[in-house]
Amino acid sequence: MGRATTKSDLLTAATGNFKKLNMLISGLTEEELSTPFDFTADIKKKEAHWGRDKNLRDILIHLYEWHQLLLNWVKSNKNGEDKPFIPEPYNWKTYGIMNVEFWKKHQDTSLDDARIMLKNSHAEVMKLAETFSNEELFSKDIYKWVGGSTLGSYFVSATASHYDWAMKKLKAHKKRCLDL
Repeated sequence: MGRATTKSDLLTAATGNFKKLNMLISGLTEEELSTPFDFTADIKKKEAHWGRDKNLRDILIHLYEWHQLLLNWVKSNKNGEDKPFIPEPYNWKTYGIMNVEFWKKHQDTSLDDARIMLKNSHAEVMKLAETFSNEELFSKDIYKWVGGSTLGSYFVSATASHYDWAMKKLKAHKKRCLDL
């Protein structure tokens, strides 16, 4: 399925990818869970996140924090409080720094806590998505605070697309562990 453009597709993709992510996680061996992520040998993996996240907890927390961004942004703006998606002092050019701050914030969070936090935040995001109509999610100019995009595109990015990103990273880690 391509990127979701309807409420039904959004809910299906987000739910399906979340299940796939959890299946992938449940299949990780003890060795894979205990081996720190290290993608330095792969010159194709240049983006900052390849060096930032060192383990499964870091990935789960990243997903959780982006759920929080979405939840807080939607709730604030629906309540009349004009807030950007990326909170100050960050913006779309500096969100990489924000991601590092999320990483730092959770270095004492346990893997078990990260799993629970992500499970709960996923459920919250899905529940919130359910409250919007297809038109509210995927028509432009419904909410001025969304800008030139659609609200649904933010939901897709914070769920299905982000889960794809996490699975890609975990599969790369699994492959690396086999090569050790």
